[in-house]
Amino acid sequence: MTSLREVVTAAKADRRALIVPGATDAITARVIEELGFAAIYITGAGLANARFGYPDIGLVGLNEVVDHVAAVAESVDIPLVVDADTGYGNALNVQRTVRLLERAGAAAIQIEDQVAPKRCGHFDGKEVIDAEEMAQKIRAAVDARQLDTLIIARTDAAAVDGIDQALERAQLFHEAGADILFVEAPTSRLELARIPESVPGIHVVNMVEGGRTPLLGQQELAAMGFTLIVYANSAMRAAVLGARAVLRHLRDEGSTVGVSDRLITWEERQALVQKPLFDALEAKYRSKEH
Repeated sequence: MTSLREVVTAAKADRRALIVPGATDAITARVIEELGFAAIYITGAGLANARFGYPDIGLVGLNEVVDHVAAVAESVDIPLVVDADTGYGNALNVQRTVRLLERAGAAAIQIEDQVAPKRCGHFDGKEVIDAEEMAQKIRAAVDARQLDTLIIARTDAAAVDGIDQALERAQLFHEAGADILFVEAPTSRLELARIPESVPGIHVVNMVEGGRTPLLGQQELAAMGFTLIVYANSAMRAAVLGARAVLRHLRDEGSTVGVSDRLITWEERQALVQKPLFDALEAKYRSKEH
């Protein structure tokens, strides 16, 4: 597998933007891989929503994220970009977070500068820690990694102190050793364009349907200078909409007759979970006595 660093570096050099969809479970990760995307985003909000039914307000812990990452990493062969919220503590906690997520299968680890417990980047009421404290967390993360893991530094300062302060923080985090920079929740095309223009490095942008940031296309964002475009929860939201429609029909009509076109086929389902592979392995290791 080509390393994520190589993929991202090549995209940056060619001024291309890679779309990185989010997955809340292994089967969605398989679909993302099947469709040819270069990487998968392990979304903190999506995990909170889909696994626990929680809003994205910092209720999910490190060990739960590590378990989730390990399960998804086992199921796919493309890199995982992991949302690690605030790093789950101070600089020393961040070091442990990086080591555990690396071992679980993360190719990139995103850490943000919010006060814990964090909130979704598109919620009101956010607060950020001191910029130098966050820079130390980034330095700790860089020192802790034992593999070629990318460290993504996210700042939520745009919604708290304005875009100028957010850009100053991004510059500081770049100098602290972050591989990728993430200024969350810019509110206009002008603010978006200023980010890669003002701060050197590789930049990620978050497209949230209904959020604070305008939804722009891949080519326009690439032209601005963004290299990664995250669609963290589009697949989850689509799945909920589809499930609601099928279940409503089941409730009202008493069967799924009439909505079978909204379900993947039996054969597609088994292929997606690699049933033929396990059948072959079972046959290979079956006792000769049978």
